[in-house]
Amino acid sequence: MKVNSRSLRICGIFFWGLFITLFPSQESAAQELPKDIKWLTNHEDPLFASKNAKQGGVFHASIMSFPMTFRSVGPDSNGGFRDAILSNQLGLIGIHPNTENIIPEIATHWAFDKDKKTMYFKLDKNARWSDGKPVTADDFIYTLEFMRSKEIVAPWYNDYYTKEIDRVIRYDDHTLAVVATKAQPDLHLRVALTPTPRHFYGKLDKDFVKKYNWEIVPNTGPYQISDFKKGKSVKFKKKKDWWAKDLHYFKNRFNVDTVIYSVVRDYNILWEYFKKGKEDVFAINFPEYWHVKTKTPVVENGYVYKIWFFNDTQQSASGMWLNQDREIFKDRNVRYAFAHAMNIGKVIESVLRNDYYRLEHGFMGYGRYSNNTIKARLFDLARVEEYMKASGWQRGSDGIWEKDGRRFSVEVTYSFDEHTPRLVVLKEEAKKAGVELRLQKLDASAMFKKILEKKHDIAWMGWSTSLRPQYWEHFHSVNAHKPQTNNITNTDDPEMDRLIDAFRNSLEEEERIKLSLKIQEKIHEIGAFVPTFMVPYVRQAYWRWWRLPETPGTKMSLDLFSPFGSATGGLFWYDKDLYEETKEAMKKKKKLKPVTIIDETYKMK
Repeated sequence: MKVNSRSLRICGIFFWGLFITLFPSQESAAQELPKDIKWLTNHEDPLFASKNAKQGGVFHASIMSFPMTFRSVGPDSNGGFRDAILSNQLGLIGIHPNTENIIPEIATHWAFDKDKKTMYFKLDKNARWSDGKPVTADDFIYTLEFMRSKEIVAPWYNDYYTKEIDRVIRYDDHTLAVVATKAQPDLHLRVALTPTPRHFYGKLDKDFVKKYNWEIVPNTGPYQISDFKKGKSVKFKKKKDWWAKDLHYFKNRFNVDTVIYSVVRDYNILWEYFKKGKEDVFAINFPEYWHVKTKTPVVENGYVYKIWFFNDTQQSASGMWLNQDREIFKDRNVRYAFAHAMNIGKVIESVLRNDYYRLEHGFMGYGRYSNNTIKARLFDLARVEEYMKASGWQRGSDGIWEKDGRRFSVEVTYSFDEHTPRLVVLKEEAKKAGVELRLQKLDASAMFKKILEKKHDIAWMGWSTSLRPQYWEHFHSVNAHKPQTNNITNTDDPEMDRLIDAFRNSLEEEERIKLSLKIQEKIHEIGAFVPTFMVPYVRQAYWRWWRLPETPGTKMSLDLFSPFGSATGGLFWYDKDLYEETKEAMKKKKKLKPVTIIDETYKMK
């Protein structure tokens, strides 16, 4: 259900785009730094990796479908595998996952201008691309040229990086400033750019999409794609002399030598592969797996460990996204009726064993930016009838609502087999309310393609998160009624546009918070998003030769075994001695002590 990532890298998809360039007249002009500049850095926040970590090993992971492209922008690029690529690209600065303070990445130091829209950065002179070329200020200059180019066929990026970022000022190869178009209360979240290698791309042309579909672009992070077999697997190799390996917050991290993603299109088959040791880790958030399917010999004999780790972070906007370009969902009464016809509570109780929590709206976990007064519409047959009759619908002979020869029959598009039982319960309960759900399960890539092309009735999915709520891409009319944008509800509302524009243009944090709360009220009022579940934790099964720090993750960890990502990735390591001990015990059919870890260090209050 998730199209899941996160950080200043937490904001995975968001920060890839914050790219800038000089205008030609400025690029050639001599620039001088302000004389009163106050440089900042941070090496004082607590480390979250383990000093006991060891280097080496091959980590076997999986993906549900092979990516449609290795490009991170343009058609078909916004899929789940994109995060593995972007998580190996560092930005100017990062965010500490527990304190949320700024920490160094490519920049060793930073400073804020009094205008609240300009940040200055000193680059690490050791920073290198994976092809050995130095990272310089010009790589940050090139990114705006790249992201504004029509050749990349990415209108969202074209628009955003034209309207939100003004310019980059180059002082020398390792000193630059990034200037936003307006003052920002969270300036560092806007201007923490990621570089783009001019020496690799050069001048873009109309063949960009096809030319770079499967190209391996140089990056600055710890791993790089080294090999791939289309439709089958992608291999990442750790760089032998990665320039950032000894940086303060990167020590004892990114420990494995090789990461191999194999395509396994069926979750049940993946579970069988895991039990045979062909996969190293398996997500067991699903209650059926945590409570039932893990009652299996490899777990009960102590060869595989279980962990339940609670986090405290922004929650994915998971639920049912109604396409308002479909005739039936143009009527707000019908949208409200649909929400009241979804018995989410019964799914949580009967299918999810009360392990999941009800998501009240799409922006929970954002602190003061979250509107905690909003409550999700509950299953209510009387309210369904009230709204449907108000719009002139009547029950047909089979109990389904009808109007002008049209039935209240809609298709729900999803991709996980494990979600089928949830949807079956919703389908049966919806019949009581006079609503027919037709369930359509697709391969993950096919599902996402269909949704981005706005060919769905209802999308059953969730979005990745960022440090602050992101509204423009999901709810502004400029992204409605067109393919390859994230406004998959096709929300087109003048008042919503006004609020979102004001939120984007606001200079004051308090005003932004008030606008955020109003926008969430407006989203609830429009009713095109039906929130379902939130899971403020991660549960995983893993072979016991994989080790984790004493505190297994961070406040923001969504995956304890994420191999990449500057904020929370690469904390685990391979223990050869435990591997040999485990294999010997399995060979002799010797039982070891079963282990289940429950860690509530960061449990949401």
